Amino acid sequence: MASLKALKIRIGSVKSTQKITKAMKMVAAAKLRRAQEAAEAGRPYAQRIEAVVSSLASQVTIGPSTPKLLAGTGKDQVHLFIVATSDKGLAGAFNTNIARLARRRAAEMIAEGKTVKFYTIGKKGRAVLNRQYRDLMIHSIEPGGLDKLTFADARGYADDLIARFEAGEFDVAHLFYSHFKSVLTQEPTEQQLIPVAIPAASEVTLTPAEYEPDEEEILAELLPRNVAVQLFRAMRENAASEQGSKMTAMDNATRNAGDLINRLTIQYNRSRQAAITTELVEIISGAEAL
Repeated sequence: MASLKALKIRIGSVKSTQKITKAMKMVAAAKLRRAQEAAEAGRPYAQRIEAVVSSLASQVTIGPSTPKLLAGTGKDQVHLFIVATSDKGLAGAFNTNIARLARRRAAEMIAEGKTVKFYTIGKKGRAVLNRQYRDLMIHSIEPGGLDKLTFADARGYADDLIARFEAGEFDVAHLFYSHFKSVLTQEPTEQQLIPVAIPAASEVTLTPAEYEPDEEEILAELLPRNVAVQLFRAMRENAASEQGSKMTAMDNATRNAGDLINRLTIQYNRSRQAAITTELVEIISGAEAL
């Protein structure tokens, strides 16, 4: 059995940890509100531009003058997985769930004979994927705090991806991130980013319209912007998801620390009572001996 001194030290240590986790929960809660507002504010524009691009794409006949971001390379062999996570840990299963989805899809495509490459945004995703797919990594970015990323950052990532696509490094790019639903629910999501997915006629949500100039000229301008917008949206969704997951994880850690303190306190009191009882017995026995 642990000594009274050891138990007292351990109780003090757990209490200190509990204070830290409680403070981290409060910080995450404050950051979550701003991150959630930013994610929700960015959704309408991202969804609208995606709908416009899909509507235009459904009206275009693929030909020599069709933008490559729409027409693709004509092949479906090399797939690039853009795995967006965070640089920081202590966020529950936030990073792990995104990486797990990417690993599962990679295994499926490799089993089909496809070539998979990884482009990671965030240290945590890279660390998880490096264990199994180190040789398939082609680029890694450390974005820092997700809540501080700007559209200019997303545009820089998009320009790099588009340049790699036009250079023939891959045929299809898939974006993996976490869609924020609530504090308790963040859903790992996969989205085809390059080339734009052409929907079936029944899936087009906008009423067909005539455009000036023609659809291909508009798409040549809109497609690169759409890549940047979808990346920026993913970053904002990740920022909210990270704080929501961190808040939940720190709340659980605080509760667990409280339970452990209660158990250790009971053990400490029992040990102290046993020590006092032993001392009393020794004193009484000594008195009777006299």
